[in-house]
Amino acid sequence: MKCPYCGNIETKVTDSRVVENGNSIRRRRSCEECNERFTTYERIETTVLTVVKRNKTREPFNKDKLFNGILKSCNKRQISRKQMEDIVLEIENIIKNSPNKEIESTNIGEITLRRLKEIDQVAYVRFASVYRQFEDIDSFMNELHLLMKENKFN
Repeated sequence: MKCPYCGNIETKVTDSRVVENGNSIRRRRSCEECNERFTTYERIETTVLTVVKRNKTREPFNKDKLFNGILKSCNKRQISRKQMEDIVLEIENIIKNSPNKEIESTNIGEITLRRLKEIDQVAYVRFASVYRQFEDIDSFMNELHLLMKENKFN
């Protein structure tokens, strides 16, 4: 493995751990030239999971993109990184376990909304405001009223 600091190809593994429910291995490495430490991940290469966007274009599933959207909606909320990573992992597993290797972006959005609603209502509304593309304050208020009505029955 090439050192990202000095480019030397002589590195050694100092620690290995199984992560992501056994789906990858995290390795801590040390460069034998500059002694800098860095982390690499080893994952099983699988078929590409495809997301069908609203405009019917297709792109590879990018869990970092999903995580960043969730992270923005959870900004300054009492939601742990692990909870956010679990949502992404759950969605990735749903796609992987599906017989079809394509998923509509709307399905990903709905799953994300359901999980955020269970965890934190403010994060839910933030994510919904981007995902549902509220055009005006009325559509935003309608979503809030639905959420408030649901809370009265719970």
